[in-house]
Amino acid sequence: MRRRPFLDQRRPSFKRRWQQRPWWVRLALSLLLALVCLLLLALRGSPDPDSAPLSTETSRSAATPSPLLRQRSYLDGVTDALNMTDEMMSAHSFSRQLMDQISLAKTYVVVAKEANNPQFAAELSSQIRWAQSILAHAAAHGGTVMEQEAEKAIRDMAVLLFQAQQFRYDSGVIIMKLKGQIQSLEEKSKAEAEKSTKYGQIAAEELPKGLYCLGVRLTMEWFKSIELQRKFTDRSPAVQNNLRDNSLFHYCVFSDNILAVSVVVNSTTLNSKHPEKIVFHLVTDEVNYAPMKAWFALNDYRGSTVEIQKVEDFTWLNASYVPVLKQLQNAATQNFYFSGSGNRGTPIKFRNPKYLSMLNHLRFYIPEIYPELHKVVFLDDDIVVQKDLSGLFTINLNGNVMGAVETCMETFHRFHKYLNYSHPLIRAHFDPDACGWAFGMNVLDLVEWRKKNVTGIYHYWQERNADHTLWKLGSLPPGLLAFYGLVEALDPRWHVLGLGYTTVDLATIKEGAVLHYNGNMKPWLKIGMEKYKGFWDNYVDYSHPLLQRCFTR
Repeated sequence: MRRRPFLDQRRPSFKRRWQQRPWWVRLALSLLLALVCLLLLALRGSPDPDSAPLSTETSRSAATPSPLLRQRSYLDGVTDALNMTDEMMSAHSFSRQLMDQISLAKTYVVVAKEANNPQFAAELSSQIRWAQSILAHAAAHGGTVMEQEAEKAIRDMAVLLFQAQQFRYDSGVIIMKLKGQIQSLEEKSKAEAEKSTKYGQIAAEELPKGLYCLGVRLTMEWFKSIELQRKFTDRSPAVQNNLRDNSLFHYCVFSDNILAVSVVVNSTTLNSKHPEKIVFHLVTDEVNYAPMKAWFALNDYRGSTVEIQKVEDFTWLNASYVPVLKQLQNAATQNFYFSGSGNRGTPIKFRNPKYLSMLNHLRFYIPEIYPELHKVVFLDDDIVVQKDLSGLFTINLNGNVMGAVETCMETFHRFHKYLNYSHPLIRAHFDPDACGWAFGMNVLDLVEWRKKNVTGIYHYWQERNADHTLWKLGSLPPGLLAFYGLVEALDPRWHVLGLGYTTVDLATIKEGAVLHYNGNMKPWLKIGMEKYKGFWDNYVDYSHPLLQRCFTR
């Protein structure tokens, strides 16, 4: 094996020297070389006068190959330099014959077991292991399978394969049985995958005991402490002014998960160069309103301002204005999403009532919730901030309404993955190969939003999807339609996705400003991906007295 590099290096110089010689010299040398080869072949074929003549029987047996083995005369003398892979690829090698027999024998083992013939299956399995050991030994020593060790293995295997044929193990029957087994396995695999998806969805929707405990204890703290209540009711004029000051950095988060929101706020302020300039606008529901206020009254986040509202106070969000709320009044919609007796062909994840939650669709009403603000950054509650985000507020959106990270590379999708392009309305208005983008970390120019009436566009498409024929469910598909042509692509490092359902490169995670646990495996759930939980846990103070009572680590 060491000679090859040397020969490869010498070959080009020899070729140049050969081409530099006159044509008549090259012709003469070629004829001379051919003559020498003919003489050598003639001498090799003639018998040696000093050797004893072979008997007729011996010469006949030498000339006649074994019925199970083929001649390998072209391989003689080169076994030391032959690669095992090349040997197996050769149609005339012992290794290839053994491999073919092993493949056929494995099939007969399966069929023999199906035919309740365990003894024959055991004999075949034993012969398979012997043949595999011969191949393994040859591969380990870098040589070929020699005739003396392969002949008996091939002969014995052939006898067993012939016996299998006598058992009427017809190849056609074998193929049909194997097809049946494959189909059965595919059906079982599909059923198990559906179960896994269903149970995973159920686990993702359940409220962990620790979060429930935290909410209850915070509610008790809020109603028994007047001092906590005063922190939100008796706010200074300076704090009130911060809520409308467009020179500050405004972030909005809509969630009913107290701990998740606290991680968003904590990670954002800890990594900010100017935390005192940060204003968080939080919106939750009636159930979590008091405990949410209690948590942020008990904890300080480096001087940042936190505003908390409940969605029930937005009385203008009613069924006469909001298409989603209007659809909820429909009996068929209620039956589909809440009774569990809807279309069984629709995956369970599309029948999740959370997609109809007003907190999930509140993002389309941000300019109306905060009429005095010009620019905000929208954050989901399943993210962690690793770097200062103040640079987002100085990005030029070039007249667009939103800045977002595109998701049409790698495993993420384009429009045709989210929308039903068999519908003529979708097909007529949107490019199926248009690049999608992600909610979770979005820069919003509310001035341009109001000019272009994005909320009105959202209403238009939401109303036409009352029968769920344009898209299945969720807030991203209507977002793709409402913001179509109004999105400025951001550097992917601003928003790293996939930590809640797939594998993300560690280098990409380290460079990311915002890590997004999109998917079912949230970091606060037991089904969360352990290798990514640490990034989230870094911003949870488990030494807090309330967390110690509710969370056991």
